[in-house]
Amino acid sequence: MNKTVGIYTLGCKVNQYESEAIGEALAARGFTLCSADEPCDVYIINTCTVTAESDRKARQFIRRAHAHNPAARVLVTGCLAQTDAGSIRAIEGVDFVCGNRNKMDIVEAAIRLCEQDKPTVPTLCVPTLDGAGFEPMSIRTFGRTRAYIKIEDGCENRCTYCIIPSARGHVRSKPLDEVVREVRTLTENGCREVVLTGIETASWGRDLGDASLADLLEAVDRIEGIGRVRLGSLDPSLMRPAFVERIAALRSLTPHFHLSMQSGSDAVLARMKRKYNRTQALAAIERLRAAIPNAQFTTDIIVGFPGETEEDFEQTMALAREARFLMIHVFPYSRRAGTPAADMPDQLTREVKSHRVATLSALAADIRAELLRALIGKEREVLFETYEGGFATGHTPDFIEVRVPSPVDLHGTTHTVTLIAADGNGCVGRLS
Repeated sequence: MNKTVGIYTLGCKVNQYESEAIGEALAARGFTLCSADEPCDVYIINTCTVTAESDRKARQFIRRAHAHNPAARVLVTGCLAQTDAGSIRAIEGVDFVCGNRNKMDIVEAAIRLCEQDKPTVPTLCVPTLDGAGFEPMSIRTFGRTRAYIKIEDGCENRCTYCIIPSARGHVRSKPLDEVVREVRTLTENGCREVVLTGIETASWGRDLGDASLADLLEAVDRIEGIGRVRLGSLDPSLMRPAFVERIAALRSLTPHFHLSMQSGSDAVLARMKRKYNRTQALAAIERLRAAIPNAQFTTDIIVGFPGETEEDFEQTMALAREARFLMIHVFPYSRRAGTPAADMPDQLTREVKSHRVATLSALAADIRAELLRALIGKEREVLFETYEGGFATGHTPDFIEVRVPSPVDLHGTTHTVTLIAADGNGCVGRLS
């Protein structure tokens, strides 16, 4: 095509993967991938709608793309395009809108738009998600040390704070052999770490009959030359004894698990309609720690959910102390139109939510510092990812960030490192 394209991605790792798949497909058709922050012939905006702020940023970037080059073809996809296509189509400069069922259609749409005058009326192509299958897409290359692979789409949990089931639809799984083929290709192309992720990663295989996530992990583990395998965010209810026993035997799975806790209060978890309580979640963490040496845990927690009392919040603080998460991503509850929680009574003030964010974040920082100090003097294998200012930085299998002084770039290589100091969010080490 001899055209430049800039892709701007908002939101989750699934969106990032889908944008990479779109970018590879466009490059194969002759497009040159460029930064979306510079003038391009084509812009693709892959939107998120998890919060009202996500919506605002998506619309802002659509307008920015048009301002960069008013003659550019502007194509919009993703979760906001799925749930509010009409308002997206009304933004000046937009030429094409598609949703989450047919994202790869954007490739042919971009080609078609470049072969004709810029249309005066944008095309809207957002079919319902009812009955949708898993949309075929894949990547062969990776821009960083690790590659994200989408293995699942959709969510059926219907948590009361979340709009995403409306934007992503029912659970659809990428077939096992297709996942294995994609991981094998990336491994053969030099990728040393893959992250298997989805909108509800734990639900992989639910629509495939007898398949389970453990089956998939065992199949990936058998790939010749496989490096590290990580999992995306997981529901704690997945960690039943039989599942933990199977994954503990894998050679490639990293001992790092991101468990989406959301709260430590049973009352709040019930109002959120989560599938577990604090006792079950803590039991899952202890089960994993007993089965998998050096296991570390990260989590997401929402504070200030409607009706959350001081006692509820203190239960969340107590959970954090007991679970000893390596990192807690703390979010204030964000009222989302169209969700049951938005209409619940006892909405908390911004001041209360901000105070609880700060309080839990301070505790999380203290716990992280203690965990890092306990590692000083130990050896860990580090896969290096970046190099800047004479320091190479990477991660251990249990997701400890480590930086070491090095005269050369160690990107993409694995080395044994002795951890000699805790440094902010990670450790400083020396090559052993």
